[in-house]
Amino acid sequence: MITAIHKSMAAKRDAVNNDEKGFTLIELLVVVLIIGILAAIAIPAFLGQQNQAKDAAAKSDLGNAKVALVSYATANDGVYTGATAANLGPYGYTKSSDAGQIVISIGSGGKFCIQSTSTAASATVFKVTASSAVTTGACAAADIA
Repeated sequence: MITAIHKSMAAKRDAVNNDEKGFTLIELLVVVLIIGILAAIAIPAFLGQQNQAKDAAAKSDLGNAKVALVSYATANDGVYTGATAANLGPYGYTKSSDAGQIVISIGSGGKFCIQSTSTAASATVFKVTASSAVTTGACAAADIA
């Protein structure tokens, strides 16, 4: 009886040892193919989001620069002359890392135009004037005349 039990247990042990478990090469290739397809879908969508974020950073910087420029003029008896991006810091302007440099054009009668180029692949140019919100396009002479 004990011999039969030992033989039965030995047979069970051999069956467990011989039963190899794991993935076949085909199964692994299918998983890699699925991951590749998902990456091909996700990466372009992610890059598009980055460009939109860079455009939004440029627009936000222009809005902040406009507020800082008006504060600068208020502190200087209503005069915009001499305002640069560098000296708007004390009035609340801080350039974000994903936005391009701003260019300030001062006109007569309290008119100004501030322009920035997005660092996105599209390099879109945005502007804000004394009388308008942020729009697409470069500053023109008509904006400060």
